[in-house]
Amino acid sequence: MAFSLYNPFETLHFSPHTCFLTGQDLLSDEEPICIFPGWILDRFSLRNKRFRMLDQVTGIQYEELKLPCSSKVKNAFHLLDEEIKNAFDAGYEEVKKIPEERLFLWMGKLVYGVLYNDLTLEISRSEKKEKSFKMSSSLKKRFGKFHLMLQSLVYPMEFKEIKPWSISIVRLKYSRDTFNYKDEPINLNFSLGMNGFGIIACLQDNGVISKNQQDITRKIADKILHPIQFEELCCRFLYANYLLKKQAQHIIQPTEEKIIIESVPLTEIKDEPLFGHWDDNMFAQVLAGYWEPWGLTKKEIITPPDSPISFLENDYTHEFIEPESVTLPY
Repeated sequence: MAFSLYNPFETLHFSPHTCFLTGQDLLSDEEPICIFPGWILDRFSLRNKRFRMLDQVTGIQYEELKLPCSSKVKNAFHLLDEEIKNAFDAGYEEVKKIPEERLFLWMGKLVYGVLYNDLTLEISRSEKKEKSFKMSSSLKKRFGKFHLMLQSLVYPMEFKEIKPWSISIVRLKYSRDTFNYKDEPINLNFSLGMNGFGIIACLQDNGVISKNQQDITRKIADKILHPIQFEELCCRFLYANYLLKKQAQHIIQPTEEKIIIESVPLTEIKDEPLFGHWDDNMFAQVLAGYWEPWGLTKKEIITPPDSPISFLENDYTHEFIEPESVTLPY
C-alpha cells in the first residue's frame, strides 16, 4: 500500500477548498468541521462566545472556528469525538482508560484547528499589506511533524516505544459545568479541566516534559487537586516546554502496511543542557496569568530572592500540599 502523506507547511498552503488533513480537493457540498465539538459548544454555552486568538486581540466566535475537511475525515473525527465524549462524561477513571493515541488525536485537532485559524488570519493580513507570509524553517518542521502524526486518524501508523508527546491526567475539583480549556499553539501545549479531571499535554516533546515534571506528578498521584494547584501544574509543564532547547526528532519508516514513527530520545550532551535556565521571576510572571482568577499578582507570587509561592509543594520540606488545606475558592 502506498501512502500519500500531505504536508501543508512545505508551501504554506491553507485553503478552504483543500482538506486540512489529507490535502484532498473538496467538493462544493463538503462542509467544514467545527474545531470544538458540538456537544462542548452546547453544554457549556460557547457557540456565540469569543475565543481569543494568538495575537491576543482578535476574537472569533467558537462556532466559527472551523477546519475544511473531506467527508471521510469528518466522519472519522465524529467517531473519535463520540468515543472521547463518552469517557469525558464518565469522568476521571474512564478518561485514564482512553488510549493515548486517540486522546492525542482529539487534543491535536483542537490545537491544530486553532493554529490553522491563526495562520490563515496572519496570511490574510500579509496579503492585504501585499507582503508574503513567512515562517521559520524550525516551525515548519515542528508543525509538519505534528500534522503528519494527526494523519494517523485516516492512515495506519504505529508509534514505537517512546511516544512523541507528554500527557498527564489528574483528578480535579471541577463540576460538570466547568470547561477550562487553554492552548499554546507555537509549542503545541494543551490543557483542559472539566467534570472532575484535568489533562495537560505537550504534543511534540517526545515525552521529555513528563520526565522533567515527574517528581511533582508522582507526589500528586491520585489526589483530587484544587483548581489553583492544577493551574500551577499546567504552568510548570508549559514553562518547562518553553525552556526545552532541542527540537524533537523522529525516524519515519513507511512500510507496505503502515507508517512507523520512532521518537528519538531527547538527552543532554556535555556542555549542551536539554533545558534553558529556570528563571523564577519569569515563571512567576507566567504563573500570574494562570492564577488571575484568584487575583494573585506577580508581586504577591514572588519576592526576590525568595522562590515563587506554590500551592503544590511546601517551600521548605518540598512535601506535597494536601488539596484540603487550600482554602481559596474553586
